[in-house]
Amino acid sequence: MNDEYTREEKLELLKLARHTIENYIRKKEKAYPETSNSKYLEKRGVFVTLHKGKELRGCIGYPLPIKSLIHAVVDNAIAASFEDPRFNSVKLEELKNIKIEISILTVPEEQENIHKIKIGRDGIIITKGYMRGLLLPQVPVEQGWNLVEYISYGCMKAGLPEDEWKRGVNVKTFQANVFNEKEMLEEK
Repeated sequence: MNDEYTREEKLELLKLARHTIENYIRKKEKAYPETSNSKYLEKRGVFVTLHKGKELRGCIGYPLPIKSLIHAVVDNAIAASFEDPRFNSVKLEELKNIKIEISILTVPEEQENIHKIKIGRDGIIITKGYMRGLLLPQVPVEQGWNLVEYISYGCMKAGLPEDEWKRGVNVKTFQANVFNEKEMLEEK
């Protein structure tokens, strides 16, 4: 996926996410900043991921472009910090130890042949009936999974048996522009 955001824009979005979380902890307020940057006004699928050390601390997002980028970053920064059912709410004293990652997604497309899925490039959405699981493209790289493991974990994330893909599931793929505070701040 080509990099359509400048380093300054990525840093600005990461700063927005951090400020949003801190503001929500302190005041329980959500604020959407004004912007004249047309890229921030485009509707985009967005995930915000929080890491504490090497551990996941929260991850929530919109897979589809239902809100403007700037609104999606604000909404999902709050959701990843306070609404991920796997974790307790983020506390102010731990925020300094949390690194924020933003994934800006392309629109998911049907994938008929799972063997065309490329690890590290493609995120997946597995659905069957009402069951749905999404894994961002960086997850199998971070976990060291091969393609079969990736699809199997996608099935499990959807609440399906890990080998359900052999019996037929709907698979969509997407790409993501992924950037995080750790890498962006080390680049300075």
